[in-house]
Amino acid sequence: MSEIAVVGAGAWGTSLSIVLGRKGTHRVRLWAHEKEVRDSISSRRVNELFLPEHTIPDCVSVTGSFEEAIHDAEIVVGVMPSQHCRGLFQKMRPFLKPGMLFVSATKGLEEGTLLRMTEVIAVVVGSDGGFQPRIGALSGPTFAKEVARGDPTAITIASRDTGLAETIQREFGDPRFRVYTNADVAGVELGGALKNIIAIAAGVCDGLGLGHNSIAALITRGLAEITRLVVACGGRQDTMAGLAGLGDLVLTCTGGLSRNRSVGVELGRGRKLPQIIAAMHGMVAEGVFTTHAAVELARARGVEMPITAQMDAILHQGKSPRDAIHDLMTRSSKSESGLDRGKPQA
Repeated sequence: MSEIAVVGAGAWGTSLSIVLGRKGTHRVRLWAHEKEVRDSISSRRVNELFLPEHTIPDCVSVTGSFEEAIHDAEIVVGVMPSQHCRGLFQKMRPFLKPGMLFVSATKGLEEGTLLRMTEVIAVVVGSDGGFQPRIGALSGPTFAKEVARGDPTAITIASRDTGLAETIQREFGDPRFRVYTNADVAGVELGGALKNIIAIAAGVCDGLGLGHNSIAALITRGLAEITRLVVACGGRQDTMAGLAGLGDLVLTCTGGLSRNRSVGVELGRGRKLPQIIAAMHGMVAEGVFTTHAAVELARARGVEMPITAQMDAILHQGKSPRDAIHDLMTRSSKSESGLDRGKPQA
């Protein structure tokens, strides 16, 4: 049986543990920070805090010890909030070994460094004479509750390491969880991180009472600006037409289970960000953290991202959502394709 460590027992980490556990060919150790989560899983086989009503298979054990979680693991899956990725991998580092495969299932950018999660893991694991880890990024249109329920789902594992990608495809895939491979790590990771920002914008439109025309325009132009940054960072344009691009963007902008969209809805209704975050009871909307990092990354790469810039103004500068939408709609006229000027227009 394969030994797999899942680090992070939020809704998504718990859901992945359920997927891995139901295959019957894995021993899964789920690391959980919260004692109440560990107690809930140990006594009732359910994560009452983050993923209630979904039974966790008996082959999934839960622990608060990194050593216990990672000992003899063949695959280590990181499913922590992006801003905790570096710190948690630093704590895990004494127990990590060169033969392990690493999978990042976190969608975000690290504030300050602007690094993607696989880049953070590579830096931490490879520092001070460590080893260069074999890493992949798992991303795509996935709501944790639907994955745990067994709804048919498709997702992408991105890695330049073909052997790793094929191993994860085989070990994670089942008839209800279809895994595709992709060599474009930058595109897959950035698509997964940046779509959360557009989802907040979609929620703002809903909270303001705007209709389907507005959401459709936002998704389309959001995809355009995400694609510009992906390409500027070395990713592929065609990746943005796939699961980690358009697929995840549509899901997160339109689905009622999207935490990022829900944050936007409340902002559009006039609530302040601290109130919204407090009401989430420990759940994380990655787009809140990613937005400012994305603005900085776009500035560094010379890419214009008007929707992202307006969401940053709402989230971190106190701008009125209605004013932000107005400013987006009254920008100077552009060509949609930009072919007349030789480059895509914002």
